Order: sequence, then structure tokens, then C-alpha cells
Amino acid sequence: MASMLQPQIILLKEGTDTAQGKGQLISNINACTAVADAVRTTLGPRGMDKLVHDEKGNTTISNDGATIMNLLDIVHPGAKILSDIARSQDSEVGDGTTTVVLLAAEFLKEAKPFVEDGVHPHSLIRSYRTASSMALKKIEELAVSIEGKSLEEKKQLLSKCAATTLSSKLIGGEKEFFASMVVDAVIAIGNDDRLNLIGIKKVPGGTMRDSFLVKGVAFKKTFSYAGFEQQPKKFLSPKILLLNIELELKSEKENAEIRLSDPLQYQSIVDAEWNIIYDKLDKCVKSGAKIVLSRLAIGDLATQYFADRDIFCAGRVAEEDLKRVAAATGAAVQTTVNNIIDEVLGSCEVFEERQVGNERFNIFSGCPSGQTATIVLRGGADQFIEEAERSLHDAIMIVRRALKNSTVVPGGGAIDMEISKYLRQHARTIAGKSQLFINAYAKALEVIPRQLCDNAGFDATDVLNKLRQKHASGEGPNYGVDINTGGIADSFANFVWEPAVVKINAINAATEAACLILSVDETVKNPKSESAQGEAAASAMAGRGGPAMRGRGGRGMRRR
Repeated sequence: MASMLQPQIILLKEGTDTAQGKGQLISNINACTAVADAVRTTLGPRGMDKLVHDEKGNTTISNDGATIMNLLDIVHPGAKILSDIARSQDSEVGDGTTTVVLLAAEFLKEAKPFVEDGVHPHSLIRSYRTASSMALKKIEELAVSIEGKSLEEKKQLLSKCAATTLSSKLIGGEKEFFASMVVDAVIAIGNDDRLNLIGIKKVPGGTMRDSFLVKGVAFKKTFSYAGFEQQPKKFLSPKILLLNIELELKSEKENAEIRLSDPLQYQSIVDAEWNIIYDKLDKCVKSGAKIVLSRLAIGDLATQYFADRDIFCAGRVAEEDLKRVAAATGAAVQTTVNNIIDEVLGSCEVFEERQVGNERFNIFSGCPSGQTATIVLRGGADQFIEEAERSLHDAIMIVRRALKNSTVVPGGGAIDMEISKYLRQHARTIAGKSQLFINAYAKALEVIPRQLCDNAGFDATDVLNKLRQKHASGEGPNYGVDINTGGIADSFANFVWEPAVVKINAINAATEAACLILSVDETVKNPKSESAQGEAAASAMAGRGGPAMRGRGGRGMRRR
């Protein structure tokens, strides 16, 4: 009786949605599987592209996992974790974004039957973490170093890595052409980590083959005033002056008030303004610079003044381009024209203005520090060039990682099959439930070669059986899916390589995400505050009320 009289304890606000227990965990696993299904078909050289149309009317065509995950407006809190790991893989390594999403979803899918049978999630998490650390050690054992090779050999090896990345992209048809371009660009910036030193400029028109690499800086011709056409458009070994000031005739600012007793004094004020701008221009000319670039405007007077003295000038240059010119030519950006010394001027071997498609480009090549490169991309549709830029970004990141970490592993699902075989063998030595969980982890790794076959239209079961036999016999740790023939082939011999860091990062991130989702047993969704709900309802009524009320009035009541 006493227990019946106890008051009900209310912990959470009314309307709070709570879900917990086994059902909640399975719901999260299903949501993650649904997200992976959205990007599943984009994996590999025969992967399909996705066309995403957003509410602003922008259309994006891509098969880059991270781009698609960003564009999908995922609202499920559990599934958002997959979007986050794709983003982290993209920023950390650059490639393998689809792989990481597929692996995480597959780990969860393999765990689902155990969860339904009542296995405690922490038993699964413990086994998954053990399997993950063993897989990473195995990758380090199998990885081949490219250290100690000559520059030419290194270039060839790196372009193989870049070609493997590009083979699954829209520009896969020209992968050799772009791979060598990417390797040259990355080697040009040396050990510098700043990615913005490699500029990518997009010019619609022409074919992909019309794209070219400038070992230096290239940017579009900026807005120019009259007199610009009279300036020289080509220089050999010019001195370059970079400014961050306006070279324009400016009237007095700040609402200045000048009282004059004699009208003739007005002329002296006007003359003073002209003298200030002429003094600035004169100092630029005396510095010996033949090219003057400024982040701010260079007016019509200055343009004509420089043209008369055979000096090239460009105003309103984008800050990012100006920084790259500074890095390449060794110039320092000046905020004044007083006391310009030779040390602050830059130089390059050749400067020219060249027509590219419908645009004119200012190109600085043969720069002394050589720590920048610019890729000028050509192509038909805007969406195509955008996707080509995303593909090149992935390839650039991969080549940088391969240069730094200098170990590669075979691609085409070979490394996944070898780790899967290794984990299965290890699982047999374990007594207890853990054997089943590590086996499930090993089976999940086979999703990569299976999906490569499915996307290429091959019989996945047949190819996987051949691969399992090859790897189990111990004679083919490098054997993966051969996309061209539908059989199996030595990925290393076919130059299907990827940096070991891609696989290490993907397995790490996918295991962490799977363990994180498995460890969640309750979701609490707080209701919106009453005031916010009230305001939303009021605005909805205001928006719809007019016509709705009129409609009802017309049907039910006679108006007066």
C-alpha cells in the first residue's frame, strides 16, 4: 500500500523523447547502414557518381565520399558520426572517405546479430579494439617503403599512388596526365605543409588535356583601367613590387572641413592631393620594379603613369594570390612606398600575360624559391571542373602523405583480404565468444573487395572465393580485384598502390566510430522550449492564416 502512495518522480521536461536499450542500439545501426548505402556505389574505379541538388538550386556531381556526406543533410544523431569520420579522413589523409564510411557501417552490420542475441556491447567493443590494433600491426608489416630511392624513381612511384586515387574519379580517363602534374606540383612546394601554395584555377572551355601546370604563380587578370593595354605584357627577369595600399587619387576623407578666405587657396589643396599620388607613383618607379601588384585598387591615373614608363601593374589582386607571389618570388608585401629597398623586391625568370580560354592570365614562372605551383584546369561544364578540382585535391593530399610517410600497400582490396585472413587465423586460437567477434570483424573487412566487384558489375562471390583461396595458400598477399578483367591480379605488379597511412587511418576511424555507436544505449531528445514552439506556431499561422481563413469563411459562413 505504501509503495502505491509514493508520488511519481518526473525527471525530464514533458515531451522529452527517450529511447533506450537494445531497440535503440539496433535503430542506430540501421541508420548508419542506410547512410553507407547512399555512398556504397561510389567506391572504386567503376564507382557511380551522385548528383546532389540543394535547396538553393546548386547542383553538385561528385563521387567523393566526404563531399556527398557533407551535402546530405543527415539529421539522425547516430548516423551523423559517419559524416564526421568521412570529414576527418578527408582533412587528415585526403582519400579513402568512402572506404571509412563503408567499413564503419559493415562493422556495425556484423555486430547487429550479436546485439539482437543479447551480447553485451562492451564485449564486442573489446574484441573490435583488439582486432583493430592487430590489423594495424599487420599493415605496417606488409607496407613497402619508397625511402632511399632517387628523385626520378620516387616521382614514378608517387605518380602510381596518385593514379590509383584518380582512377575512381570523374577524370580517371586522364589519370596518368593528371598524376604526373600533381606529383610535379607537390615536389615543387618542397617540405612546406601549406596546401594553399598549390593554387588551382578553373577556366571553362577546352578539353581536360588543355590543363597545364605552372611552376610558379598564375592568376586571372584583375579589373583594369584605361591605359592598361599600353603596358608591356612580357618581361624577362623583372623586379616585382607587392603593395597593400591604394594608388588612386583620393579626395579628403573623414568629413574634413577646410575654411578658405581666398578662392585661390582652393587650387593649392587640389594640387596637394595630386602631388601626394604623384609622389607615391614616382617612388614606385624609382624602386626599379617592372611589375607592381597591389591588394587594393590601382586607379586610372596610376595605370597610365606606369604604362608611360613601361611598367606592368595590377590592382585588387586576391590576398591568397598575392601571398603565393610573395612566397614564390621572395618579395615582401609593403604597406608604404617610402624607403623601398632591393631586399623587399621579388624576381622571377619570366612574367607574361597569356590568353587561356576566354580569360587572360598573369603567369610568373621560374621563381627563385620555387615553393609554389598553380594548376590551370580546363573542361566543359562547370560541375565537371568543380569535381576535377575535388579529385585533384585528393590526389595532392595522397602524394603529400606518401612523401612524408613513404610506405605504400597494395590496393584493389588486396590489403583488406590479407588482414581478413590473418584475423580469421588468429580468431581460431582464441577460446570464448571473442573468437566470433574477431571473425565478424574479419568478415566486415571483405566489404571493400566485394563492393569493388559489385560496382564493376562482376560476380562478387566468385571473385572473393578466388581471392580467399589465393591469400589462404600464402602465395598471394598482394592479390586484389582486377577491375579490367573481372578476375584477380597482383595489385603491386599492376601498380595499384595506396599510402599505408590511408588504410591505417580508415581502419582506426571506422573502428572508433563503430565502438562509439555500440557504446550508446540511450538517446534523449529534449523538446524545444515552449516559447520557441509558440513563436514558430505563430509565424506559421501568420504565413498561412490569410488564405486559409478566407477559404474556410467561403465554405462555412457568409461574409458580411
